[in-house]
Amino acid sequence: MGALLGVSSAIMPLQFCSPAKKEDEVQMETPEVSKSKLKDFGIQLYSVKDEMAADAKATMTALAGFGYSQFEGFDGGKGVLWGMKPAEFKSLTTDLGVKMVASHANVFDNLDAQAADAKEAGLEYLICPWIGPQKTIDEYKIIADKFNKAAETLKSHDLKFAYHNHDYTFVNLEGLVPQDLLIENTDPALVDFEMDIYWVHVAGFNPSEYLSKYPGRFKLCHLKDAEADKGDGEERGVLFGSGEIPFTKIVKESIDLGMEYFIVEQERFVGTNPMEAAEKNAAYLKNVFDY
Repeated sequence: MGALLGVSSAIMPLQFCSPAKKEDEVQMETPEVSKSKLKDFGIQLYSVKDEMAADAKATMTALAGFGYSQFEGFDGGKGVLWGMKPAEFKSLTTDLGVKMVASHANVFDNLDAQAADAKEAGLEYLICPWIGPQKTIDEYKIIADKFNKAAETLKSHDLKFAYHNHDYTFVNLEGLVPQDLLIENTDPALVDFEMDIYWVHVAGFNPSEYLSKYPGRFKLCHLKDAEADKGDGEERGVLFGSGEIPFTKIVKESIDLGMEYFIVEQERFVGTNPMEAAEKNAAYLKNVFDY
């Protein structure tokens, strides 16, 4: 029997005789992480404010041709519909294949009339773009109450309210961050927020971390990049994708936290002009950017 075992050992295939590899010697293939692209993205028309003032229809037509499928407006002195009747404005955006998501507006004046026109024109949001730095926390609490009331009015017109931040609501005041107070003192069923990622970044906050602090509260954002701080206090805006803000991480995480609309905005133009920048930003989002 011993002899037979010896013969068996001699003819056993080598792979059964070789010592087992240690676990850390086994190389596993790392699966490729699948990436996504933004199917839809918009532009804040303030980025091309002079062109809009000169010829709103031609400018919007050109922007749609660049690949923007969403617009966000502002009041450039002719109202948020640029002097057009609501039905005319809606017909224009429909023909262009563009959704007019929102407009920045003075939500504290003549809101019912603005809301009626906005609803007929097909908008979803009216957004408060500016409140200015307040002197005390109590003043921010008053603003929060005004947001709630404006949002109630917009809800009666089947519209939504949002507030767009700048950096001043991220400057510590009386030991608090005013932006925190605005979020925590407004009704989440009524008041949404639009994160201007540029202003959060230059204020010294991490946009991803701040979004995760208040999941579901930010439904819109401004995609606006920033070059490195030169310490001169000057505006730092640059073409999207050419700055230092980690948008891949921010966009990916923000979608899981409730972000719905991604709106390009640029206000500083170095070596380019507003329409050229708008075209380059759209091309980058279509052809290069993924998350």
